Amino acid sequence: MSQRFYEDVVVEGHLIDSQIVSKMMDDIIELGGEFEMLSFEVGRTNDDASRAVVRVIADDQATLDSIVMAVLEHGAVPLDLSDVEWSPAPGDGIFPERFYSTTNMETWVRISGSWVRVPGAEMDLGVRVDPALATASLVAMNDVRAGDLFVTGHRGVRVIPAQRPREKGAFEFMNSAVSSEKPKAQIVGEVAKLLRRTKQEGRSAIAVVGPAVVHTGAAPHLARLFEMGYLTVLFGGNAVATHDVESALYGTSLGVRLDTGAVVPGGHEHHLRAINAIRAAGGFEKAVADGVLTSGLMYTLVTTGAPYVLAGSIRDDGPMPGVITDVLEAQAAMRSYCRDAGACLMFSTMLHSIATGNLLPASTTTVCVDINPAVVTKLADRGSFQTVGVVTDVGLFMEMLADELAR
Repeated sequence: MSQRFYEDVVVEGHLIDSQIVSKMMDDIIELGGEFEMLSFEVGRTNDDASRAVVRVIADDQATLDSIVMAVLEHGAVPLDLSDVEWSPAPGDGIFPERFYSTTNMETWVRISGSWVRVPGAEMDLGVRVDPALATASLVAMNDVRAGDLFVTGHRGVRVIPAQRPREKGAFEFMNSAVSSEKPKAQIVGEVAKLLRRTKQEGRSAIAVVGPAVVHTGAAPHLARLFEMGYLTVLFGGNAVATHDVESALYGTSLGVRLDTGAVVPGGHEHHLRAINAIRAAGGFEKAVADGVLTSGLMYTLVTTGAPYVLAGSIRDDGPMPGVITDVLEAQAAMRSYCRDAGACLMFSTMLHSIATGNLLPASTTTVCVDINPAVVTKLADRGSFQTVGVVTDVGLFMEMLADELAR
């Protein structure tokens, strides 16, 4: 009989209704292992936590390590507690071999026999530790410096998984698969409750916006949400700013009149002329101050003082002043707003939505509104499982939402 490798792990929490144990079992089987339930203590009341001890079994150590790393994301920790392991980074921008890659959930590491919380929560980073000070921090690959100590392997790491609320909370009715067949009025009402609660708590609410918001005529309603203070930060690209200014200066978006839907002769030039006007003015703030820009979404952001991050791409015309063309610089600017956000609404932009989802902690309630259900599915596939998907026309949705919050 060949040798088999095993490790006992323990997991606590609301294991049944949050389906934590079943998810662990699925991961173990999918990765080629087996499990044995050594004990399972079920909480006696609605508020009591449950506790399970599971033996993870594999044919080799490498498979066992990969399985234990996977169940770690569900809050499991080895029964045999040990301190976290670390190794120095071999060079700038290079993690050590076997570095621990983070999830978007709350993480703790064990240093000198004590659990130390890692501030923030973001997927695909490394955990840098200072054993002397007993501190830990999240670090992106580009910010790694040679000699920094990073967590390696899974020992001494604890992840706090997102669990199903004990009370019936907002969006409970939306937990089914992504579909267009959901009551839009009820969804709008729940999103309005989310934004009201976020504002009352004094937390930021991020809007991730694509140019379709302008094309569909929804930009004025988005501006209303910023004017009322229910949205506080905007993420987008060069296109949304360009077409918003085009609509403010020429009444068109992509050369099509927003009031009549008619194609304007020579209208294909309008977006370039809009970019040129803002560049000549010296930026959005100067354009507003000098009376060049007197309406629109960008005008509202400037006049309300709401911060925005415009991340550029290789296909941009211009770009507009203020567009960040260095992707790492843009990512860092977005990250600074993501870590403490109370809510995030994503409107008709696949790439910016996925990029933002990668930066958000799992605790941030995220709503993605898009006519294409694949956008929401891709968000979930890439780890942003907290995203609630709404498949509908963004223009109608945003108008209903602004009207609801204006009451």
